[in-house]
Amino acid sequence: MKFLVIALAALTIACSRTYITVPSPTAPTTDTKPAVITSTIQFRVTGNANSVRIRYSTERDGLVQTTTTLPFFTSFTTTSDNLFLSLEVTPVSFSQVTQFPFLSAQVLVNGNLFREATSNDFILNTITVNGTWRR
Repeated sequence: MKFLVIALAALTIACSRTYITVPSPTAPTTDTKPAVITSTIQFRVTGNANSVRIRYSTERDGLVQTTTTLPFFTSFTTTSDNLFLSLEVTPVSFSQVTQFPFLSAQVLVNGNLFREATSNDFILNTITVNGTWRR
């Protein structure tokens, strides 16, 4: 009988296995939000007019109109993927000693020229640049 108890104990120990499951490693979870890309829009007006009337549009302010001297620079940043840009410049007057009038209107996006218009006459006509910029 002693042999039977020992054999039964040995059989029980041999048949009972312990399984340990180790979870597989997982990649760390992070919130992957798309990066916000901003673009800088700049309006430039240069020339030798005494004063000019400028109209331009921005996302925040809408249509802006101002009368100023040259040079004129303004800029804003945007996160839009596309945007209609408009710049109009009308010379108000030139100096009496001006022999070679010149007026330039430029729209730059991230430092790169997007649109440009120039004029080199004494006629006080408006020069306009506009277009839809897309990223």
